[in-house]
Amino acid sequence: MPALKPYGGYVRKLVLSFDIGTTFSGVGYAILDPGEVPKVQAVTRFPGQENGDAKIPTILYYTEGGEVVAAGAEARTASLELIEEDEDVIFVEWFKLHLRPDAMKKDPGLESTPKVPKLPPKKKAIDVYADFLRYLYGCARTYIIETHANGESLWNSVKDHTEVILSHPNGWEGLQQSQMRGAAVAASLVPDTTIGHQRVHFVTEGEASLNYCIHSGLATDAIETGQSVVIIDAGGGTVDLSTYHFVDSAPLVVEEIAPAGCIFQGSTRVNVEARTYLEEKLHGSKYSHELDVKAMLDHFEKSVKPTFKDPLMRSWIKFGTMRDQDPPYRIKNGQLALEGQVARCFEKSITAIVEAVQLQRSTASKPVSLAFLVGGYAASPWLFARLKELLGEMTLRLARPDSHTAKAVAEGAIWHYLGNIVSARIARFTYGVPCVREYDPRDHEHVARSDTILTLPSGELVISGCFGAILTKSTRIRDQQELSISLSQESSHVSACNSIRAEIMCYRGKHKDPQWMDVEPELFSVLCTIHADCSKVKKHRHIGPNGVCYRLSYEVVLSFGLTEMKAQIRWLDNGVEKRGPAKVVYDDDAIACRAN
Repeated sequence: MPALKPYGGYVRKLVLSFDIGTTFSGVGYAILDPGEVPKVQAVTRFPGQENGDAKIPTILYYTEGGEVVAAGAEARTASLELIEEDEDVIFVEWFKLHLRPDAMKKDPGLESTPKVPKLPPKKKAIDVYADFLRYLYGCARTYIIETHANGESLWNSVKDHTEVILSHPNGWEGLQQSQMRGAAVAASLVPDTTIGHQRVHFVTEGEASLNYCIHSGLATDAIETGQSVVIIDAGGGTVDLSTYHFVDSAPLVVEEIAPAGCIFQGSTRVNVEARTYLEEKLHGSKYSHELDVKAMLDHFEKSVKPTFKDPLMRSWIKFGTMRDQDPPYRIKNGQLALEGQVARCFEKSITAIVEAVQLQRSTASKPVSLAFLVGGYAASPWLFARLKELLGEMTLRLARPDSHTAKAVAEGAIWHYLGNIVSARIARFTYGVPCVREYDPRDHEHVARSDTILTLPSGELVISGCFGAILTKSTRIRDQQELSISLSQESSHVSACNSIRAEIMCYRGKHKDPQWMDVEPELFSVLCTIHADCSKVKKHRHIGPNGVCYRLSYEVVLSFGLTEMKAQIRWLDNGVEKRGPAKVVYDDDAIACRAN
């Protein structure tokens, strides 16, 4: 595995990573002392869970007024469940699924889910995310103070020099990152300043898992032999798939070779199938009441699902006492007998994962013969055994870490921050801008859209509804690589050219070079808006049909190779390249730009 270098900074820092999963969450950290080699660690002690586990349940209880009553393992106590029945407290789980991008809301894994649990009144999903993030931050603070020598002094020395890494599913985009940064501010992890915002970083769960596989030693042979590998990060809500090629081992160089995938087929899919089975199985039984089904599901999730490994062996769901009997429904002494049903609860999830792996393999630019399984769901012996069998039929060898697969993302996110090893990534979609082009009466596509012709202040005829691609799907982007598009806008008022707002659109279709936004309009969506001050950019004066007008010509420069998109504007001043800052805003503002 690659060795970390001593920290080259002059000030002690703390790096905290938060892996807030649909069902379980964890925290990783590293203390950076000048001249010392950092040590990546996980928080392994939480309130209500003192047994050294690196994960706690992603659940909370709220009052009706929106105050947090309890969170994490403390919210799973029997006393709180009794309070929920008798008092006005609200149980919240799976809130992360509310943050998913609109484009992912049609995922079959969600469409077949009866209902994503509701949020508390007057609370948005990101508010709950912030509350849970605040709770985890407090847990990390307590753990570091209690675990390290001179812990209080250590914490005071780093609390204002803390870098925060937030992991998220492969399928999440800039809007979700923007919301998560806002949550970090709301949770008081960083101040609401430009410098504070810059202390929040992002990494996909797939890339964090890759780093964990490398530094845990799982990928050693693959690195030395230059293989390609599919990382399957199987969590509670999503399964993230990323495919990489180990280009070189000294120094370590890794490239992504297929567009990352994300499906809603995590371990909660098994719970959903179990609920459906129980509701159908118990129809007509005196134990079909919601509270009985809930008790059965709790035991299924805590005891049956994580240990199930043989479909030929009978499983039991314990939910009652010796007095609870209903023989026609195979209920005896407060236990429901299951024969073969447990394996069927896994099948939809497993089938979807295999199909997603096949897609990764088919779109990869190099042959892939190895897969690594990580994440909390990866601890399931049945999931691992079944995937190993099915992927083996595809001549794909499956492996997983010896233990602690659940902390892969939390620790992997720290490794990512300390030394990014991915030098190239693959674009998942096509990105570009809505624009206009000079009208060409000889182009039949232009003639067919003659009703969209516009006359600019300069008198030039242009046709609107065009799409100017900046980055096309499946293109490989190098780390720090810049991509740009030339744009211009005209106005009869020079002051109107002192600022720009350029929409960045995402096209999710199959066409390699989309030109028109009225073709498959439902597959175009606004990713973000670029805002920039252009008061220093020279405007060119023209005489149009209605008098003087001004043209502003500039380039929007984007960095897509990072885990978070960055933007600038660029222009020429007497032949000399100039650059200015641009702000990426995730809203619905629009602009009509002209592609040169």
